[in-house]
Parts: sequence; structure tokens; C-alpha cells
Amino acid sequence: MSNTIPSTSVAVIEKVNKPDFIFDPSIRREHAEKYRTSEWYDGRGEIRAVEDGRSFQISATFTLQSEVKLVNGVLDPSNPVLAEIYKSRGRCIAVVDHTVDELYKEPLENYFKQNDIPLKTFVCRAWESDKNPDTVHKILQFLGKDGCDVSRNEPVLIIGGGVLSDVAGLACSLQHRRTPYVMIGTSVVAAIDAGPSPRTCTNGNFFKNGIGAYHPPVMTIVDRSFFSTLPKGHIRNGMAEIIKMAVTDDRVLFELLEEYGQRLVETHFANFNADDELVKVADEVIYRALYSYMKHEGTNMFETYQDRPHAYGHTWSPRFEPVVKLMHGHAVSVGMSLGATLALEMGWITKNERDRIVALCSSMGLSVYHEIIEDTELMLQAQKNIRRKRGSGLWAPLPTGIGSCSFAGEVPPDLLISAVEEHKHLCADFPDQGKGEEMYLSDLGLE
Repeated sequence: MSNTIPSTSVAVIEKVNKPDFIFDPSIRREHAEKYRTSEWYDGRGEIRAVEDGRSFQISATFTLQSEVKLVNGVLDPSNPVLAEIYKSRGRCIAVVDHTVDELYKEPLENYFKQNDIPLKTFVCRAWESDKNPDTVHKILQFLGKDGCDVSRNEPVLIIGGGVLSDVAGLACSLQHRRTPYVMIGTSVVAAIDAGPSPRTCTNGNFFKNGIGAYHPPVMTIVDRSFFSTLPKGHIRNGMAEIIKMAVTDDRVLFELLEEYGQRLVETHFANFNADDELVKVADEVIYRALYSYMKHEGTNMFETYQDRPHAYGHTWSPRFEPVVKLMHGHAVSVGMSLGATLALEMGWITKNERDRIVALCSSMGLSVYHEIIEDTELMLQAQKNIRRKRGSGLWAPLPTGIGSCSFAGEVPPDLLISAVEEHKHLCADFPDQGKGEEMYLSDLGLE
């Protein structure tokens, strides 16, 4: 691209001193395709001079095109989805989770070989303990000039779970300031939540996901056959992200989980010992969860509004999750269950609705209580941190029924403490006091 300023920009400079001049963006649109950096990204803006001749105002918008696809057998060489993306580009640059590489190295390489597309991969361990800036920098070295020298219009392929989607997505946001990527989520968390999410991130000191950027994938591919090789603990862990959408946005999804949720965990989403009915249910559950999530997240890509039901369960958990090293889904489930009790205390839901929410989480083997929430100082600090992050307005999503929610603007300390005590009393009657199964990172070797 030439370094010469386009004539349209010169026109702005020539006329900028004229009072009330508004540059017509349609002038630049004539040259849009010539100067665009990517087929997925677009933008426009206005510049307006003010009467004093010493200042001007600018407004700009950024537009992106993203797609979420449910695909069966994405690594079958006859499946055209990946080939259609990478064939014309002459290669595929991929960042692959180390466990995924161990399980799927041969079919992945065979897919690109059969489609005559050169493949270069960076295998990356992506445990929760690897979710740090060092991992992001390692991926950047692979993508940069000392590695593959990825261009800003070349979609990187990311294949892995939630941690990899977060750190590799963040690396792509930094490479050339914005490099596109295609995400294949191989865990339930990555497929339903972290994969299509625009929020890429790494952990800060004792606060989960504290550093990040808004940079969504240009395509998210969800193939539930990858769930067949997941440990059951990872299936259970991911169920929390589906439950949050069911509680806050989709009553039908909630009822499907009440009826079929345990079977979906046992069969790894209908990959084992499943009849046709359960296969259909698995697909519907995944689609409904994704649609509910992206209905709010995808239309609010840069979090310019706090209307985010999917933050339910994520209000206090970012602070206590890393302290006790809970699996993410279990921390979210504790947060959802406490949030349901808080909503009951506030008169937003009935006791029956609260009990159904907590019972659904518990039925999956998810944690609904942990003694860490009795640490009042930590919980109030968590509340302070998240309010600073989300803003001082309506910041805490809580259910107003099964399939609906609203946002609390104030949770006084005495109300929070009362809700914790009430929730502790409720969970004391559970067989395991609400602890759940395989709730710690160490249980699945991810510490």
C-alpha cells in the first residue's frame, strides 16, 4: 500500500477550517475495497470542525462479521468448512492445545494433507496455570516475524479449550493489533462460552481474566464429537456455562437440562450409548445455549452496555476462584447458586425457583457451596473489583424467574452476608453440603 495520503483525506485537510463542515464518509466508501485490511472488518467515521477553528470532533464505528457454525466431523477430509477458508490462502497457521495434539494430531494433519494445504502448528500447553502473559508472548513469537510472519488478513486457526481460546485470542488481538482467527472449541466451555466470546484475556494477580482485549473470532466451529475424548469432569465443568444461559434467558433450555442434563454428562453429549432422541437433544441444547449467549454477547461485542445476562455466576467468582483453585465451572456454579439465594432474599424469585436452580446445578455434580464465600472481606473486595470493572450502574445479573433476569445496582454488605448465611443453611442439607464432584483444578491435573 502506498504511503501517499489518499485524495479523500486531502479534501478533509483542505476544508477543515470551514465552520460546521462534516466530512461525508460516502466519499471514502468509494475507495473502501481498495484500502480495506480484512474481509471481516469494516469501519467508517465522521470528522466535524467547530466554529473556533482550533478544534474538531471525531466519531467512528467499527464493524465486524462473525459466524458460529455447528459442524459434524470438521476434520473429515471431505468436510469443506476449513478447506474453504484456507485453500485460497495457500497455508494454515494453527495454535493447538497440547492434549488436542496428542489426540487429534493425525486426523488434523491428514485433513490438510488431503486438501493440499500446507499446515504449520504451534503446540501449546493450556492449563489454568498457563493462563499468563508468558504464554501469550510465546504464541506471539510463533505468529510474528521470527515465526510464521502471519499477515493481518490471515486467519489463525485455534483448536483447544477455554484457556487456549483466551490466551491465543489475546495474542491474535496483539499481532498487527488485530489478526483474525478461527476458533474450534474442543471443550464444552470453549464451544459454548469462551470460544465465540469477543473477550480474550489472561489472568492477573489473584483476579481471573484481569488483562485482555475485545477480539472475537471471525468464525467459531462447534463439533461436539470432540467431547467424546474429554474427561467427564470437563463435561460437568462446561455444563455451568449452559445452565447460566438457561436460568437467565431460556426457560425451554432449563427444562431440557432438568430432564436430560445428567444423561448428557454421562454420554459426553450423546457421543456414547445415546439414542436418536438424545442426539437431537444434545444438538438443541448446544444450539440454544450458543444462541442465548451470542444474542447478548455477539450484539454487544465491545461491552459498551452492561446488559450481559451471561455474567450471571461471574460476579464474585473471579475473586474466589483462583484463591481456592476451583474449576471454572464449579466456581460459576457456586456463584449462580449464591446469586439465586440472593435473588430470593431480594424478592426477585420464589423459593421454588431458587431451589430448582440450585438442584439443577447439584444434579450435574457441580459445586453449589464452598466455605470460601464465608470470607466476608474477600467477598466484599470481589464485589468492589467487579463494580469497578463493570461500572457503578446496574452491574450484577440475577434471576427474576426461570429464563429471565435483571441487574442489581446495589448489594449492601449486610444483604450479601445474610444471603451467604441463608445459602449455607440451605446447602447443609445436601448429602455433600453442596461440594460437588472433581471441583478443584488438581482433580483433573490442571493445577
